[in-house]
Amino acid sequence: MMSPRADRNAPILKLLSRLLCAGIVAFLFPLMSHGQISPGPLAKAHQSFNGPQNCTQCHTVSTRSASFRCSECHREIAAEVEGHHGLHSTYPLPGPPGAACVKCHSDHNGENFNMLHWDPTMKGFDHSKTGYVLDGKHATTACRDCHTAKNIAPAARALLSKKELNHTWMGLSPTCTTCHEDKHQGRFGPNCLQCHNTTTWKGAKFDEQTFDHSKTRYPLTGKHMTTPCAKCHTPGDDGQPRYAGLKFQFCVDCHADPHKGEFKQTCETCHTTASWTRSSFTSKFDHSKTDYPLVGKHREVACVDCHKSGDFKTKIAFKACTDCHKDEHGGQFAQRADKGRCESCHTVQGWSPSTFTAADHAKTKYPLVPPHANLKCADCHKPAGPGGKDTKYKMKFAACLDCHKDEHQGQFAADPWRNRCEQCHNGNKWKVSNYNIEVHKKSNFPLDGGHIAVACNDCHKPASPNTVVLYHFPQLSCTSCHEDIHHGEFKERMQTRNKAGKPAGCESCHSTKDWHDMDGFDHSATKFPLIGSHRAVDCADCHKPPNMERTLLHVDFSKAPQACSECHEDPHGHQFADREGDCASCHNSNKWKPSLFDHEKTKFSLKGGHQNVACKDCHSLMKEVNGKQVLFYKPTPLACADCHGTNIPKQTDKSSLEPWPLAPGASTNSRFDGAESYVKMHKRLLETPLPKSDHVSLKLHRTSTYLRCLDLLPAVRVSGPPAHDKGIGRNVCSRRLRISSAIGKSKITARYSFSFR
Repeated sequence: MMSPRADRNAPILKLLSRLLCAGIVAFLFPLMSHGQISPGPLAKAHQSFNGPQNCTQCHTVSTRSASFRCSECHREIAAEVEGHHGLHSTYPLPGPPGAACVKCHSDHNGENFNMLHWDPTMKGFDHSKTGYVLDGKHATTACRDCHTAKNIAPAARALLSKKELNHTWMGLSPTCTTCHEDKHQGRFGPNCLQCHNTTTWKGAKFDEQTFDHSKTRYPLTGKHMTTPCAKCHTPGDDGQPRYAGLKFQFCVDCHADPHKGEFKQTCETCHTTASWTRSSFTSKFDHSKTDYPLVGKHREVACVDCHKSGDFKTKIAFKACTDCHKDEHGGQFAQRADKGRCESCHTVQGWSPSTFTAADHAKTKYPLVPPHANLKCADCHKPAGPGGKDTKYKMKFAACLDCHKDEHQGQFAADPWRNRCEQCHNGNKWKVSNYNIEVHKKSNFPLDGGHIAVACNDCHKPASPNTVVLYHFPQLSCTSCHEDIHHGEFKERMQTRNKAGKPAGCESCHSTKDWHDMDGFDHSATKFPLIGSHRAVDCADCHKPPNMERTLLHVDFSKAPQACSECHEDPHGHQFADREGDCASCHNSNKWKPSLFDHEKTKFSLKGGHQNVACKDCHSLMKEVNGKQVLFYKPTPLACADCHGTNIPKQTDKSSLEPWPLAPGASTNSRFDGAESYVKMHKRLLETPLPKSDHVSLKLHRTSTYLRCLDLLPAVRVSGPPAHDKGIGRNVCSRRLRISSAIGKSKITARYSFSFR
C-alpha cells in the first residue's frame, strides 16, 4: 500500500502537474529544492531515479489523477498481467495504470526499505496463487533451488535484462524441463506428468493404450503391437521395468530359433511381424507339386507343425485325417458306415461349423423339428473338455426331461401325465400350451361362469417369490384363490354340501358368473326376512360398512339391526315410548302410509259421521322436537263440544235437517233462522237410472251458506256454479247441483257427504 507520507504529498503532485501543463515548470524548478518536491528518498532498487529531473520516469503528469509507469520497466510483470498467468494476474487492477502496484510496492520510504511485501511471510507464501501448486517433493524443496538464473529460459531473460537473475522470483516456466533434464530427449513430448508424478520419479506409470511407440527407436508393427509391454521391458536388477539398454536389432534377441540354425538366412527372409505362420517360404515353395497339396486351413499351418523338428525329408502319412489329428470325438462315430471319417462333417476350410445339417439329422433316430431345428449343435451337445473333445453326441432323447429341466418340479409326475411334456406343449413354442378350456373341464375344477375368462396365470402362479408356478392345489375351495372378505363369518354356511357332495364354499351365496350375483342367498331364511319395501333397500343401507367405506369388504353381517328403531328415525318424538319397538301395530313394511292403526281400540270410536273425518281434522297439535315439528296425538279432545261447540241443533228440529231429494228433478227449499250453525246431513244413497242429460236440483237458502263436496266416486261428475251470497240476514243465496252420469253407464250409485255452515 502507498505510505501515509505519499498520501500527504499527493496534492503537491497534482499541483505540480497543473503547473507543468501551464508552461511554468521551467521557471519554478530552479527555485525549488529537492526536499520540497520528493516525498522521501527512493528504495535501493530505484536509486538510479534519484533527482527531481527523473520524476517523470515513474510518474505520469496528468491534470486528472496520478498514474504510474511501473509496467514500462517491469515488463515481466506486464507480460504476466497481459497473458493472464502468474501471481500478478490474479490481483484486481482498479484505477489508473500502476495504481494497484503501489498498494503493495510503495516507494520513497528510504533506501533500506524492502518494497517486497510477503503475505503472510516468504515461507508461508501460498504458491498456488501463482498458478503452480507445490505438491509431492516440490512441497519440501527450497525456493532458491528452483528460482535460480540457470532455470530461466532465454525468452524470459530478455524481459529481465536489468535484473540480478539469482535474486528474482520471475522468469520460470511451469513445465518440468525448466528445472529437470529430459532423459527421453523429447521423444515422449513435453508433458512429463503423463507418466511421472511429483512424489517419485521412478514410479512412472503410463497408458499403454495411448503411448506412441513409433517415436522410439523400435516402432512396433504386426503382432508386436498387441504384445504386453512387460514381455519386452523385463525387470532389471532393481526390480523395475527396463526401458533403456534393451537389444532389439535381431529377432533372436527376443525369440528362440525354432530351426536351430538350419536356415542361415535371417528370420525376416521368410517371416514377418504380422504372423509367424505366414512365412514367405510358401510363396517360394510350391507344395501343390507334392503328394499332399495344401488347401484351406492347411495353408496357414506352420511347416514345423507337420515337419517336426524342421525335418523336411522324412515321409509323412496323410491318407486319413487321424494320421495327423486325434479323433476328438473319442470313437463315438466309429460304428457309422464311413467308419467315422472326419470328411463326413468337416472340411479343411475350417473345423467349425460342421457340415452336418438338420437334413442329415433327420436320418438319425431323432429328427429335428421346430424349435429344435433352430438350435445350435452346442445347445444339446454341450461342449466338454479342452476344445470340446469330450462332447457327447450319443445321448438320451426319449423323454423331454432327458435334456430339459422339469420346470414344474414333479407336479405332473403321477398319472395321467407321467411327465410327458408333449401332452400340454408342442415343439414349436414352450409357452403356448395346448391345455385349453375343454381339457380343463375334465379336471377336478371345471371352469364355468367368470372363471372361463380368467387368465391362466391369475390362478396358476408361484405361491412365493422363490417357488415355481402352482398347478396342483391342496384344496379347490374358493379361498384357495380368493380372500375370505367375511373373515370366517359364514364358515358354517360354506361347509354345506352342494349337489356334487362337496362343500359349497362361497357358492353357497355367490355364483361364478358374477360376484354380485347373490341368487344362492335366501334372506327369508335369516332372522330378518325381507318383505314389502325392504326388498328394494340396498344391502349397504342396513349392513353399513365401517370407517365410511364404500364396499362391503369389512362388514359384519351378523350385527345388522333388526328393530325398526335401529334403522328408522322415530317420527313421533317418542310419544309412544312404551311401545317404541312395536311399529308394526300401526304400520307395515309395504308402505308407511296410510296407517293401520285401529281407532276402535281407543276411547273414541269413529263409527257414524266421524268415520270419514281426516285424522288431521282432530289431531292437529304440533310440537317442536329436536328442531322438527311433530304431530302429537295426545291430548285430543273427546267431547262433541270440544270440536262442534255448544250451539248444536237437535235432530228433531226439522229446520235443521232436510231429507235428500229421492227423484230426479225434485227440489227442496230450506230456511234457517237465528245464529249460524253447523249441520252435517245424513248419508243418503241415490240409486236411480239417469239419462245423459238428467239432473237433480237442490235449492238452499241460508244466511252465509256454502256447499262442499267431501267424497265423490270417479264415475260421477259434480258441477255447479260457485255463486253464493255472504251477506248476513239475507235469504237470497241459492245453488243448483247437477249430477251427470258417465257415458256408457245406465245406472249410477253415488255416495255424497255435504257440510253446510
